[in-house]
Amino acid sequence: MDLEILELASNNENYKNTKNHTHYVKLKNSLCGDEIEIKLIIKRNKITSFKHQGKSCIYCQASANLLAKISINKKTPKINELCDDAKSFFDGNIKIMGKWKIMSKLFKEKNQSRKECILLPFKATKKIISP
Repeated sequence: MDLEILELASNNENYKNTKNHTHYVKLKNSLCGDEIEIKLIIKRNKITSFKHQGKSCIYCQASANLLAKISINKKTPKINELCDDAKSFFDGNIKIMGKWKIMSKLFKEKNQSRKECILLPFKATKKIISP
């Protein structure tokens, strides 16, 4: 197990329940059974709060924690673009560098077999914020 993944997963700052959310989604990965709930507060097209919880593996937790960290105080179109880029990475169409350099800790070729686990928080978030 990669120590960077463990470190990302252990940052539980945004692993919380919130009752005053404006947007909510719950998704389940049909391949492995991971479940994630994402609750956002969106004001004026900007994510001001990103909380998540669920029953999921270390890769999904790391991904959700990283996505939460990136998303707070960002406009929804920018995060929608990130969600698209995340999927494209695993389809072999984009390299996660430059604008999403922080994602390189998780988005590595060696994690290809955990693609669905890593992408679950992105799919959930995209479901909430897509126009």
